[in-house]
Amino acid sequence: MAKVELKAPIVDEIKGYVSDAKSVVLVDYRGLTVEQDTRLRKELREAGVVYKVYKNTMLRLAFDGTDYAQLDKDLEGPTAIAFGIEDETAPARILNKFSKEAEALQIKSGVVDGEYYDEAGVKVLATIPSKDELISKLLGSLQSPITNFARVVKQIAEAQGEAAAE
Repeated sequence: MAKVELKAPIVDEIKGYVSDAKSVVLVDYRGLTVEQDTRLRKELREAGVVYKVYKNTMLRLAFDGTDYAQLDKDLEGPTAIAFGIEDETAPARILNKFSKEAEALQIKSGVVDGEYYDEAGVKVLATIPSKDELISKLLGSLQSPITNFARVVKQIAEAQGEAAAE
């Protein structure tokens, strides 16, 4: 069996994640303890993020012809990849938070919605709340004026009801 035939299923697996991903973040995971790695994988999994370690050549082959090919220049040394399937900012948020307590984890770069971000850019992305948080904040800010309006209408109706009763 040729090497190319062995690589094809792995490249196809990566391509599947790439096609479903809204974002990708690359990290250097050297120096993480087993306990740290296990905790990180659990946090990422719970947030709907796929976290894998592949050979850089496999990633390059899978990225070819996609927006993620911009990451090729950062595929040096040991690389783990986090695919944001459900939430664009989840990989950046979780990996950035984790890198503060596990200094061995080094963010390399990422791509979100076709846009390349270096390490500093990924750290800025990490400050953006999740889509669910943004929606709940929006609904909260929309709900407040509606609640106040309903309260005023009720008070007017009650005042008119009292006036009609007199």
